[in-house]
Amino acid sequence: MIAASSSDSWIAGRKPNPQARLRLFCFPYAGGAASVFRNWSDGLPADVEVCPIQFPGRGTRLMEPPFSELSLLVEALTVALLPLLDKPFALFGHSLGSLVCFELARQLQTKHQARPIRLFVSAGPAPQIPHRGLPIHNLPEEEFSAELRRLNGTPGELLNHKELMEIVLPSLRADFALYESYRYLSGLPLNCPISTFGGLSDQRVKHGDLEAWRDQTSVSFSIRMFPGDHFFLKTTQPLLLRALSQELR
Repeated sequence: MIAASSSDSWIAGRKPNPQARLRLFCFPYAGGAASVFRNWSDGLPADVEVCPIQFPGRGTRLMEPPFSELSLLVEALTVALLPLLDKPFALFGHSLGSLVCFELARQLQTKHQARPIRLFVSAGPAPQIPHRGLPIHNLPEEEFSAELRRLNGTPGELLNHKELMEIVLPSLRADFALYESYRYLSGLPLNCPISTFGGLSDQRVKHGDLEAWRDQTSVSFSIRMFPGDHFFLKTTQPLLLRALSQELR
């Protein structure tokens, strides 16, 4: 698959800040888009430049074919983001996004001797934990939509809009394929700190799933839990941004 490699196409809603001390690259959950992070600049320090990642197949890149293999997505991301690593940077990923930014951090460390000042993984089990449950990305449309409702991450107004669903279905399936086809390969721990965030009432990612991220870093590690379920980044956004601000300072 060939996708645009320009950093401009991969980052939507970025507000270039020449005075920024560091860049924070933010990776959405399955079915999410860069718009998830639209207002984050307002809640973070002024010297942090927020860079929301836009995957192909959604938002401003709706007409581009989505990635369904994580390794190919990470390769394309690496090419696109390298020009923006001219100053300190951090990575934040929620759910599927946590897996993407982990593999990106690995690639940057092993092939480019670049490392984030910190990796933030949110509502995502450690990569060495095998995927639980049966795959859903290749289910018939009706069953797939039912699973999306159960997971509660796709807006109801979208699920109820047949024409829109036909447009976004390929990217939704591709996102779940990214996660469900992932196979962890053991390697050296990252040489950057890892901070994990979780939802206290999240039934999909437990405290132990977050604790297991400790094995993926050779330096410091922390866990912080927030009120809410798997999508606490929406319901407790001010608390999450406050915690990120503290860590980034």
